[in-house]
Amino acid sequence: MAAAAELTLLEKSLGLSKGNKYSAQGERQIPVLQTNNGPSLTGLTTIAAHLVKQANKEHLLGSTAEEKAVVQQWLEYRVTRVDGRLGPDAVHAVLKDLNSYLEDKVYLTGYNFTLADILLYYGLHRFIVHNRSSSRTLVHVQAECVGELHTFPGNKPPRRTLSCDRTAPWG
Repeated sequence: MAAAAELTLLEKSLGLSKGNKYSAQGERQIPVLQTNNGPSLTGLTTIAAHLVKQANKEHLLGSTAEEKAVVQQWLEYRVTRVDGRLGPDAVHAVLKDLNSYLEDKVYLTGYNFTLADILLYYGLHRFIVHNRSSSRTLVHVQAECVGELHTFPGNKPPRRTLSCDRTAPWG
């Protein structure tokens, strides 16, 4: 999913009115948001954090200093490890690592749903869809994806299957 599409879905999930215009720059198509009140913002995680603050949902950025650091860690992970051109072996390694990490957690930061969960869902969605053969070994990653769906108002309750599929309310 292109970053502009992800940011548009995030806006909708946060209850923000449409109106932001996104462009992309460079070979890697880094998203850019031109704000009305100042300089343009560049980068998926920078723009996403701005949208969260604009929606007055700053709890999605973490509530303690440690949780904020963990959110930042996973946002960096999203941009450095998940985005880009990963081969099948690298994709499987990322999913396997995440599955192990999530084994004893509800969300990436533990028990609180954050922006890191949302953006990692968006980034992983294409891999989960294309790697259904791995679905039995990625139970925790898939539970993470489904676990997020109920959090935003206006979304239908998630289906009771453990998969990140196109039936997700935000795409």
